[in-house]
Amino acid sequence: GDIGFEFSFAFQPIVDIRNRKIISYEALVRGPHGEPSASIFTQVPRCDFPRIDEIFRRKAIYLASRLKIPSLLNLNLSAQGIYEVDLNITATFKASIQSGIPVENIVFEVLETESLTDQRNLFQYLQIIQDFGFKTAIDDFGVGYSGLKLLVEYQPNYIKLDRHLISNIQQDFVKQSIFSGIQQICEPL
Repeated sequence: GDIGFEFSFAFQPIVDIRNRKIISYEALVRGPHGEPSASIFTQVPRCDFPRIDEIFRRKAIYLASRLKIPSLLNLNLSAQGIYEVDLNITATFKASIQSGIPVENIVFEVLETESLTDQRNLFQYLQIIQDFGFKTAIDDFGVGYSGLKLLVEYQPNYIKLDRHLISNIQQDFVKQSIFSGIQQICEPL
């Protein structure tokens, strides 16, 4: 449906550094001339956000299909959006089928934030997403409010460490140790 403003996407590559291959693209909402996402989100009334969030996801899927993106596609799911997920996930699922992008190639990224971890229903909603065949990722892991507690309750397909934990990691023994510990926890899970 018409949402009253124009938008597009940038597709940011996610690279497997072991073999230097792009394994996914993260769809990042942008203005029609490449303006940052903040300029778009200021135009969205808070009460309307779950509906708009879902429209963004569908448009990203169709655009990725037109661009013939040959890998996984990462889509962000906002804290507000996840609590409407049972309504929205069906539309995203249909967009996936219609666009020819397999459901298992779509990764929903959820931010590790206080608003998520306060809610008992979070894990149920993440499970609904996985039951549809989508993959899940926890974004900005390690700076939120739950950290390892989140992993006890729910194991996503991917964890994306927060930039603060990995910037200049090559020069920082503490960050290397933390990264190594998280890796040892995540690999068997």
